[in-house]
Amino acid sequence: MSQDALSLLRALNWLSPTQPTLSPVLLDWLMEEDSMTRRFEQHCQRVTVQPVREGFINASELTDELTLLPNDERYWLREIILFGDDEPWLAGRTVVPESTLNGLEAMLQQLGTRPLGRYLFSSSTLSRDFIEPGKVDDLWGRRSRLRLSGKPLLLTELFLPASPLYRDRG
Repeated sequence: MSQDALSLLRALNWLSPTQPTLSPVLLDWLMEEDSMTRRFEQHCQRVTVQPVREGFINASELTDELTLLPNDERYWLREIILFGDDEPWLAGRTVVPESTLNGLEAMLQQLGTRPLGRYLFSSSTLSRDFIEPGKVDDLWGRRSRLRLSGKPLLLTELFLPASPLYRDRG
């Protein structure tokens, strides 16, 4: 399941936030500015993370992500499945330029089973450049370029079928 979810995540087609198919409830989820982990915690007892892949990759392994990040030789890649009460709710992919990984930001390589949102949203230096909604098949996703101390990283999220995003749509 995790590899299928991550393949779908990489196949997302990016849309404008003003796309007519985006209902207000859907937009409320997709354009969430705060931690998605925190939002999920409002819908379950326990949020957990299963790392699927973590490690350095070369620029040749990136797609259009390269156009949104500085040109580095290597990038830290973290792909995970986030679970709400043991149900897979979200596939996540974080791409961090090696140049971002100095100082406190080196911690991004040591998250393990800790949700990225818990780390990011505890930082007073966090800012977000944009959120871009996307869709593949009947699943919704989004990507954001975030900055820690002004240094960029790219986060892509795919909401899996059991995600509360689909329950909330009514």
